[in-house]
Amino acid sequence: YFNIAKTFADEGIEIIQFETFMSLDVLADVIPKIKKELGLFIMVSFSVNQLGYSASGLSAKNLINDICAVDGVDAVGLNCGIGPYHMYNILEKIKLPEDKVLIAIPNAGYPVLTRNRMEFNSHPEYFAEKTKELLSLGADIIGGCCGTSPEFIKSLYDIMSMDIKADKKIQKTDAADEKVSKRCGFLYDENGRKKDKKFIAVELIPPFNTDDEKLLESAHYLKNAGVDVLTFPDSPSGRTRVDSVLMAAKVYRETGIDVMPHVCCRDKNAFAMRAMFMGAKINDIKNFLIITGDPVPASARDLVKSVFNFSSVGLMKIAQEMNREVFNENPLNYGGAINQNLINLESIINTTKRKMDAGASFFLTQPVFSKEEADRLREIKEETGACIFAGIMPLISRRNALFMKNEIAGINVTDEIVNRYPENGSKEDGEKVAVELAKEIISYIDDFADGYYFSFPFNRVYLLNRILG
Repeated sequence: YFNIAKTFADEGIEIIQFETFMSLDVLADVIPKIKKELGLFIMVSFSVNQLGYSASGLSAKNLINDICAVDGVDAVGLNCGIGPYHMYNILEKIKLPEDKVLIAIPNAGYPVLTRNRMEFNSHPEYFAEKTKELLSLGADIIGGCCGTSPEFIKSLYDIMSMDIKADKKIQKTDAADEKVSKRCGFLYDENGRKKDKKFIAVELIPPFNTDDEKLLESAHYLKNAGVDVLTFPDSPSGRTRVDSVLMAAKVYRETGIDVMPHVCCRDKNAFAMRAMFMGAKINDIKNFLIITGDPVPASARDLVKSVFNFSSVGLMKIAQEMNREVFNENPLNYGGAINQNLINLESIINTTKRKMDAGASFFLTQPVFSKEEADRLREIKEETGACIFAGIMPLISRRNALFMKNEIAGINVTDEIVNRYPENGSKEDGEKVAVELAKEIISYIDDFADGYYFSFPFNRVYLLNRILG
């Protein structure tokens, strides 16, 4: 590193940045030497995940505090790994140094794998608005890392130019300035008679910690509201949460409502999956959503290894085999997921059929946000005869809609939907639009959907009665 820095210095370079580091290894030794012998302005930025930890398991707080103690560092901060929303949340919780130039350079958002290519779907305007908010935390240098393009930087420049003179955060000290139909078991009662109402599933996301009070309150509320089953994601987006099966077991034990944990193939091999199914069964859990699962975030892959012993179809075949050999008298009831937003509709239909052949008896879909998506699901239903519980996500504010549009993969929130929310609306304004939107989506899917799969942002489960009432 010193030789590289010296080569640059010999060519007239005055500023050098060590970026996307995950620890202080090497940095603590080389930076004082570079400063002393070359006199360069030295910037250091670390890459962390959405929880604020680097691939080495070190927190953003400790990384920034420790690098500030290294002699010769002029600027510190974060880059890469996360979008502007999560970067703001992480930096907001840190006491940032006042004697250093602060760097904040987020990614455009999060990439989606499309036809074997990783692509970012974030929009320049959203990126600019969220990245500008980093100035309020004291950021002196902002910009864009992975997924950004000239359009992103221009949008950021344009939005800053409107009030750059009034923004004290871009002026630091003078010193800084100088540095510059398959039958679905759910639809039938215990006597084999078809139920006369739409099936209702509601997703409750397990907590990041051991505080499950709010989740249990929601579970009791939803039981009284007549919900048929509660579902629990399995550490979605590769972020550790309470185990979905154990969370489901506790909710069932305390409420008696039917539960359905999601099980993904990312974290366990075939032995562990078989053990999990048997352990769940003796705790009276027999319903599962089997999915391939989100990959481990790129920033954590040096520390966390994915298993992916098989895809969702492979795990379904294991469950199918266990139903014959282990659970033949009281088999597992499992289903799969449908992402109606994928480009190739024929491929979606074929995959759905493969999952049905592997024993899947129902399907939960990604949230529907347009008539076009509803029409695609209707075609899937017609071609496969699958039991479909269509996803409904009542977005509760413009901010919520923009976040889902730009930073969550696999969900297609349109500009038209975003614009239905007032820019500075109240909580009541946002919820009113959320209820109207959910009712509109139901009108698109009611003729073919076997049920509805609700996911309420920020645990606003009380909206269910307003939507279905």
